[in-house]
Amino acid sequence: MDIIWLYAIVSVLAVSLISLIGIFTLSLNVNRLRTVLIYLVSFSAGALFGDAFIHLLPELVEETGFTLTVSLSLLAGIVIFFILEKVIHWQHCHEPVTKGHIHPFAYTNLVGDGLHNFIDGIIIGVAYLVNIPVGIATTVAVVLHEIPQEIGDFGVLLHAGFSKQKALAMNFLSALAAVLGTVLALWLGDVTSTFTQILVPFAVGGFVYIAGSDLIPELHKHNGTSNSILQLLAFVLGILVMVALLFIAG
Repeated sequence: MDIIWLYAIVSVLAVSLISLIGIFTLSLNVNRLRTVLIYLVSFSAGALFGDAFIHLLPELVEETGFTLTVSLSLLAGIVIFFILEKVIHWQHCHEPVTKGHIHPFAYTNLVGDGLHNFIDGIIIGVAYLVNIPVGIATTVAVVLHEIPQEIGDFGVLLHAGFSKQKALAMNFLSALAAVLGTVLALWLGDVTSTFTQILVPFAVGGFVYIAGSDLIPELHKHNGTSNSILQLLAFVLGILVMVALLFIAG
């Protein structure tokens, strides 16, 4: 069990450090950054679907079968992530941005992002409770999802009136909530195996919601034949990465 804790903690710390990626985007042209990000979003969507249906769900079904508990937990994951997304977009402010006025939506975004990171941490912890290869695959999927999200969150905080230094610091503190989530998952997993049977399908529901209701709609905002083909290739590549990890683990 000690090796599982080590893998999980190292993984979630690596994920948390992604919150500092905003500093590397400051010198990039905005239009070029948007172009790159849309393909990364597509790649991330494929990886999330792939992890959910190639790693997490098959491992669980093989162990417990596709029970009513699995179905309800999966649906609960979709519902909780729906609520979470509503929280993130709860408040909107029309006052002009100044250094003396921080928009309230910045703090709402930080709270919502912290909760999101906490759940991501739980998902990583639960994945490692299944086994180490599933934990690694899930960490990769979370990383691919977090990169565009953290760049976006950094941009939100800058737009809200935070300085670059404060935006990076606040984003990082929010990201550390993932560590708490992983520790909680591992601790509860030591206490009861039932927890794993509930949280794994919950993680699947969360990944399916993020990929299907958050990322894919964003892709549809960027049309055009060549653009759509590249998005499709990136999406399929994300799935293939999850397939490759399955064979590597095997």
